[in-house]
Amino acid sequence: MKTKIYNFLLIVIVLGISAACKEEVRYISSAEDRTPTSAPTFVDYEPLYGGARLFYIIPPEENLISVNAEYTNERGETYFFSSTFYNDSIDVIGFGDEREYTVYLYGVNRAGVESAKVPVAVTPLEPAISRVANSIVLKEGFSSILLEWENELEQVVNVFASYQYNDNGAERDLVQVFSSGSLTDRRFVENVNTGPTTPVAVQVWVQDRFGNRSETVDFGQIFVLHDEPLDKSIMSFPDAADRTITLRDGTVHNTGVPAMHGNHLEGRMSKLIDGIICRHNNLNFFHTGGMGHDGTPQASGGRNVPWNIIMDLGDYYELSRIVTVQRHSGNAENNNRGQYYQDENCGYFRLYYFDEDPDVMDWVETSEQRIPIPVGISPLEFVLLGEAGDMSYMFPEEPQYTKVTRWFRYECLASFNTNYTSTNANCMSELTVYGRKAE
Repeated sequence: MKTKIYNFLLIVIVLGISAACKEEVRYISSAEDRTPTSAPTFVDYEPLYGGARLFYIIPPEENLISVNAEYTNERGETYFFSSTFYNDSIDVIGFGDEREYTVYLYGVNRAGVESAKVPVAVTPLEPAISRVANSIVLKEGFSSILLEWENELEQVVNVFASYQYNDNGAERDLVQVFSSGSLTDRRFVENVNTGPTTPVAVQVWVQDRFGNRSETVDFGQIFVLHDEPLDKSIMSFPDAADRTITLRDGTVHNTGVPAMHGNHLEGRMSKLIDGIICRHNNLNFFHTGGMGHDGTPQASGGRNVPWNIIMDLGDYYELSRIVTVQRHSGNAENNNRGQYYQDENCGYFRLYYFDEDPDVMDWVETSEQRIPIPVGISPLEFVLLGEAGDMSYMFPEEPQYTKVTRWFRYECLASFNTNYTSTNANCMSELTVYGRKAE
């Protein structure tokens, strides 16, 4: 019985080698390859958004290596698309509008000799650029312009934001470009530092990698919102595990939410608002020591997260946004990623303010957010982004101020790692709160 199994396996192996050798022969060029294959027989096409899927009968020759398609746009640029000899269809994309295009379909043999080219007339559906452009929503942000869009085709596009305003008598005309292939996206045009009564004119358009450009969407004139960083010199933190805050009338109120343990190892809570960020090994950050809400060390069975930064702002404000700077602890040259956008830093969190209205008298959650992890960048670029800090709006969906408050709360839920589920988040370097003084 064992001999029979062995013989059967041997036969299978031999047949496999034989088949592989025969397939290999397909790729060996010979004299007959100087003769082109017959052309693919066009059957039909399916219109796609900004493209078309061509169906055809595959040429019968064994030396066929691929079926190709090409077209030339109005700018004289030719684009090529290729499909293997196994497929009976090919996708052609990159059309900039919904007019008729001529696509040429042909076969290519092992030596690269092309067959006759079969002209095919196709009319695509609406291209991605116009679909994205038509979906763009503009909102006034804090010293910024917020753009949101949908891209259900998930094709990579470039969104151009052009904006103009008067800067103390000098006319500014600026353009910012965002590249994206995400299903939905939200981007900020930042540092639009105008006065509260200075209008900003905004136009937006979309381009793709084929050089197609959408119609320009003119949003007219807008007025960005204004805020400023709050005075850190009058801020303070409750003691670790303290659940109380002082209200406007001087009474002490128990919120039921404990303040964090941040004065462990090298860390100190005071470093969070000292205006100095953690760079390479200066150790300027707080450290929870692995203690979350209940104050039990992680080594003793406690949970490292969640924990709360509870901050007495020192005065009453309407809050707008925050900027956090993570712990770095990189090398002395300050050119490696260190811990930026990784474990030890908080990537998933909630923001709150305390509402002293007698009908509320509680923490009010404004948002639950994740700091995006940059992709496709160098270690030095991680350092530059990390040092610049990450901005988070109190109300990211609709930029606005909170109600008047004196108390701010940042609740850390997880670090960046393992898709924002890792509990190893215990540090932060700097936190800046923005808003405006309450009247």
